[in-house]
Amino acid sequence: MANPGVTNVQQLGVTEPISLLGASEIDVIETRELEKYLVGVGLYECPEEAVSREEVLGRLDQIVKTWVKKVTRNKGYNDQFVQEANAKIYTFGSYRLGVHGPGADIDTLCVGPKHATREEDFFGELYGMLAEMPEVSELHPVPDAHVPVMKFEFCGISIDLLYARLSLPIIPEDLDISQNTILQNVDEQTVRSLNGCRVTDKILHLVPNVQNFRTTLRCMRFWAKRRGVYSNVTGFLGGINWALLVARLCQLYPNASPNMLVSRFFRVYTQWRWPNPVMLCAIEEGSLPIWDPRRNHRDSQHLMPIITPAYPCMNSSYNVSSSTLRVMTEEFQRGREICEAMELNKADWSNLFEPYPFFDAYKNYLQIEIKAENDDDLRNWKGWVESRLRQLTLKIERDTFGLLQCHPHPGDFSDKSKRCYCCYFMGLQRNQGVPVHEGEQFDIRATVKEFKDSVGMYTLWKPGMEIYVSHISRRNIPSFVFPGGVRPSRSPRVAGEVRSVSKKRVNADRSSESNVEVDAVEKGRKRRRENDGSPTKCLPLTVAASNDRILEGSGNCSVSHTKPTVSITSTAMSVGNLILQEQAIKMDQVEYVNKEGNSLLSEIPSLSENSRSTVNLLPISRNLSAEGVLFCSKEAEQCATDYISGPSAGREASSELHEFEDESGSIQSKDFGRNTMEGSIAESSTVKQIAAEPSFIGRFQNGGLEELEPAELTGSFCNGHPVSKPLTTQGKPTIRMSFTSLVKATGAGN
Repeated sequence: MANPGVTNVQQLGVTEPISLLGASEIDVIETRELEKYLVGVGLYECPEEAVSREEVLGRLDQIVKTWVKKVTRNKGYNDQFVQEANAKIYTFGSYRLGVHGPGADIDTLCVGPKHATREEDFFGELYGMLAEMPEVSELHPVPDAHVPVMKFEFCGISIDLLYARLSLPIIPEDLDISQNTILQNVDEQTVRSLNGCRVTDKILHLVPNVQNFRTTLRCMRFWAKRRGVYSNVTGFLGGINWALLVARLCQLYPNASPNMLVSRFFRVYTQWRWPNPVMLCAIEEGSLPIWDPRRNHRDSQHLMPIITPAYPCMNSSYNVSSSTLRVMTEEFQRGREICEAMELNKADWSNLFEPYPFFDAYKNYLQIEIKAENDDDLRNWKGWVESRLRQLTLKIERDTFGLLQCHPHPGDFSDKSKRCYCCYFMGLQRNQGVPVHEGEQFDIRATVKEFKDSVGMYTLWKPGMEIYVSHISRRNIPSFVFPGGVRPSRSPRVAGEVRSVSKKRVNADRSSESNVEVDAVEKGRKRRRENDGSPTKCLPLTVAASNDRILEGSGNCSVSHTKPTVSITSTAMSVGNLILQEQAIKMDQVEYVNKEGNSLLSEIPSLSENSRSTVNLLPISRNLSAEGVLFCSKEAEQCATDYISGPSAGREASSELHEFEDESGSIQSKDFGRNTMEGSIAESSTVKQIAAEPSFIGRFQNGGLEELEPAELTGSFCNGHPVSKPLTTQGKPTIRMSFTSLVKATGAGN
């Protein structure tokens, strides 16, 4: 007898689906409510804007066709060849995926013939043509970027235009850039430029239901922006990363409706065992370098691999650091809890999409301020500094051995009272997964100086381009960062908005707001108890912050309370005085609830012989029955997710294995006082897809700071392994660091 709501679909992905269950009547209603909510918050453009975008793309296509004919004529080709010369415009990103919103830019790619060069013709001749057009404004070429781009506005619509110079003399109008032969005899910049279109098209071909994928992705993009985890440049995830995560989820639940997919998104990725990779298909090998942790040590250091499906397959999330991974993991946990509450009618969509109160979440922040002489210089300076901000996070993690964690805000802020100025913020807290030693300090002055020195190496630096880094407390956050320039009163509604995965799971006895609020009465009592402590005296220009109080005075600085408190001293609150000192605070330990058990293993869908996985990693005794596949319980789904995401990497979230190469080139692992599992090797069933030989064992470990850039597309290889310079043996960190607990605003003692 057929099961209602179930449709047999072709298997997509590297494993079988977790469940083939379709939408019930309730799910259909909830999906309509979700779509209505997304429309209400303005995520869909009006028909007039959609028509305007199509007109702009058509106009841009005519411009590049005129451009390539002009270039061909200027290079002395005959009239017939000039007439046949052609260039084409392709789209990718959110516009091609169909999830763009009002005012969003359009990612475009210009494909041209081999005689039209990037430097001279694209950034020269085409730039000049665009600059003369009255409908073009804000024209800004970035030829030195990792993926060279020309940014501008065309009739008020933002355009990011890339260029791919193919090895073809003439570009056919029906060119299919999804074919791998298109990558032959082209440079690295062309491969990178083509990658966006090829990946976008591949995603749309690998999802079972495009409309459900689009609705779910639109929802998750909005959620990520509201929760402050949408930014590739600062170490979170960008648009392509979220698209790949949602696409993989659609493969695992091919018949699920968008409301079901949103709930299961948080369920699956809360359980995912990073750094085991998320992949939509098997990795295809070829002449170009691909993401391969077997041969590339840099690839083995990636913390949250999300692999692009188009050849050459690369890790799209190499920017993620341990701090940003922690933030995202905790946000996944929060989303899971709220979705569980929604199933019990204890919460609604507005709870899930509540903005994250960044400036209420931490007691301590780094403020990075930049200035320039004019708007053009500020735009260039800003782009450079933004591209280096994640290095500050990585350097702090490196120099404190992961004890101090950074949470970068994905946006920038401007002070209208200052000309050509903007600033960035990073929340600071101590790693909650390691013991606290009273009296420790973190001196990050040398770390910040190293960061400033690296920023100062900007090749296009001009006088007036300045950067300042300072430590500020929550109470000293400038008012211009708040809406309307008005600092809001401190609200008790911060639990659930502050990242703490140690909260107990939502249950049926809670009210609809219980998972996102703190008892204001109890919090007020706690503050009053703490305010009864003995007075605090501080040296001039010294700030002692005890929970929510800042006291200034003269004399020696001392803090005395009935409970452990936080004390921060910063002599001048500047880059030269980034010494943060606190007394020990008892931290809530991260708590994960794992429901898996041996009795459930038989309900996990084992990989069939048709699957592209080479090894079954769990002791599954039989294939899942038809009813079991279609109607998995939450426990069975959890075990299935554990199975698909691969075995544990053999390390806690707070542990980090530092590797160095000795002079002979051999890898030496050193444990710097943190929890690591000796000899732990993560072997994922999905990683095995990248290996032609079944003997592949992938190693995934957190290493020290390094430039997490994509693998170079050209390089020297020896016996199938890339040749790289050996790392210098290092016995101690560059900067000696110590620190005590920095906790969030709603942590103990608030």
